[in-house]
Amino acid sequence: MHASIGALPDNTAPAERPPERLISIPYLLLRASTAGGAFAMGFVQTFVFARILTPERFSIFIVVGAIGYTLWLTDLGLAKILFVNLRAPHLAGQPDEEPARQATAVILFYAVLAVAASLVCFVVTFASSTLSEATEFGLFLLYVTLNLTWFSLRTISIAVDQFVFFERLELVRRVVNISTMFAMLGGLPLIVFLIGSNVLWGLLFAVTATELVRRGALVPRLRGFSRELLSFFRMNKQAIARSGASALSGVFIATFPYYVVPMAFGLGAAPIVLEVTFKIFRGTCVIYAAICDLAIPGQTRALATRDAGRLLRTTLLVAGLCCVPAAIGCGVLIFAGGPFYALLLRSAATVPPAITPILVILLLANILQIVSEALLQYSGFFRSLALNGIIVAIMMTTVTALAVVAKFSLVEFLAAYAAVYTVGAVFLTIAAVRGPMHATAVHSGGTHPWRSLFTAIRPAPR
Repeated sequence: MHASIGALPDNTAPAERPPERLISIPYLLLRASTAGGAFAMGFVQTFVFARILTPERFSIFIVVGAIGYTLWLTDLGLAKILFVNLRAPHLAGQPDEEPARQATAVILFYAVLAVAASLVCFVVTFASSTLSEATEFGLFLLYVTLNLTWFSLRTISIAVDQFVFFERLELVRRVVNISTMFAMLGGLPLIVFLIGSNVLWGLLFAVTATELVRRGALVPRLRGFSRELLSFFRMNKQAIARSGASALSGVFIATFPYYVVPMAFGLGAAPIVLEVTFKIFRGTCVIYAAICDLAIPGQTRALATRDAGRLLRTTLLVAGLCCVPAAIGCGVLIFAGGPFYALLLRSAATVPPAITPILVILLLANILQIVSEALLQYSGFFRSLALNGIIVAIMMTTVTALAVVAKFSLVEFLAAYAAVYTVGAVFLTIAAVRGPMHATAVHSGGTHPWRSLFTAIRPAPR
């Protein structure tokens, strides 16, 4: 197993010549569509739920959704390790069945986990609600947690250059889900939407798995998946420990406000304001991550071939592309934030104007965070990710404790959150420059790696 893409032997030839373009244009168009769909779907869900549910019931669905996102604690960065293990033999043109078996085991593990969590949610909520409400909560949790399985399938698809195939399915999913969400405003029962969405998950998983089996990234055998899962953990224990620390801290940073805010400020308006704030924040995460996905094939090929110039140009390109939606989002928030919040929530809650500058800071810091994180993850620099994640999680916990003791308002708590997040994003950017970028420049053979790295922005003469 390779510790990173860069661990390929120097004389390893890629399976095919690197493409002329830094990113694939068809992939750019598809990924832009699916990222836009993901961004829109979060707001459509808030828009619809604010109109078909009471504020208290809406806030309960928000907490259930937060529990679903918390289950990403089990991710441990496994998908990124699968990517590294599958990508290296794919680039070398030497398919390996062992990582494919392990990838299948991980996918099954996530699917079983999602089903088990939804059943537990049903049993727990049934004790204090009606059968129909408990069923809705359980199905909603399943709908949320299956995203973890789907995310892992996307990562595996990229590892074997099936990103265009995957994004076509993702586009179908987004269109169907958004359409049925709007149908709830016309009278479609919530339970029908939830059942239909989970059935759609099943169909998408079947189609994707069939294609990945054909490409050698998964295997068609389900027997012995627990043995393969244990084998995967045993063979990659060091990488899992490091990526797991990063993943755990990342999920903690993204979800702990959903527990702090209801306890500190109660149900009703406060969790709804938090949800809107984080919908915008996470929405930009989705868009930035989608842009970074465009660079993964080129970045990993550049790492494998020790091409420092291509690595830097590709990374700077996606960072620049991320600035476009960031500028649009900041403009909308600054000049039309009030009407936008009112349109989204109607009378469910009122978003304080002071939330806008906090969101602007988060949107800008998020560019540094996502671009650096993607480069470190897909190049196998899990140690840097783990260290940064642990430090930021400790800082978040400390600041939250101080906020509780000092009795901060909701706005003050979110401002403190944004300040710590920004510091962590800057640290992560430094780690990306000192890690894969510097390492690639050193291995490219230059006597002055930093000089060769930054002068590599200029394309080589033809």
